[in-house]
Amino acid sequence: MGQHDDRTFGTPGSSGSSGPSGSSGWAGDAAAAGAGSGAQTPEAEPGTVEEDAELAALALKILVAGGFGVGKTTLVGAVSEIRPLRTEEQLSEAGELVDDTGGVAQKTTTTVAMDFGRITIRSGLSLYLFGTPGQDRFWFLWDELSTGALGAVVLADTRRLEDCFPAVDYFEHRRIPFVVAVNCFTEARRYGAHDVSRALDLEQGTPVVLCDARDKDSGKEVLIRLVEYAGRVHTARLLDSVGPQAGSG
Repeated sequence: MGQHDDRTFGTPGSSGSSGPSGSSGWAGDAAAAGAGSGAQTPEAEPGTVEEDAELAALALKILVAGGFGVGKTTLVGAVSEIRPLRTEEQLSEAGELVDDTGGVAQKTTTTVAMDFGRITIRSGLSLYLFGTPGQDRFWFLWDELSTGALGAVVLADTRRLEDCFPAVDYFEHRRIPFVVAVNCFTEARRYGAHDVSRALDLEQGTPVVLCDARDKDSGKEVLIRLVEYAGRVHTARLLDSVGPQAGSG
């Protein structure tokens, strides 16, 4: 379906490239979240200070990215357990000159800064969701939003698959783990995960999942898949970084 967009976001060494690649912070949290088989801790009594502390024990930052009109705001709103923060504005006639609405002619609003929501995956593990704006003119916001992120969900629409190339390139270049979630619109032709992966020329191992951005359970499964994948990626990088030093002792 064509080559990736080779445009880059921000400048080398910007904040968008530093947060997720270290061995601490979100990366350390990801390793803990991805392990899943560690020692069990006693559950706190409901309604106690201990329970509140447990619920806030691990908070991970997730980005939701993709092309214009692909369903980012819908996904964040569907899974968020709090009233989502939205920065939507009505599309204007002036915007028609810069926004490609082909295939989403019924869309009347657009995100101009970000969406924000929160979901608790399990006791002690919460995700903070940041939906990125899809239009080219708002790309300058991506570096700030991606700082400290565990990983990202790249939403894709098979009718406009090329629209997610910039997001795929952005996260690949900055080594931020991501999954591609194909939003299965009713009128869109269905493709398998392998076909989408080949069309996007994804790096080996990058997960592709099919979802319905309107459905909470479907969106939650996408987020769980991302946390598990990002945990494995960050853990592998951490082990690679300490491996030679451990062997030299």
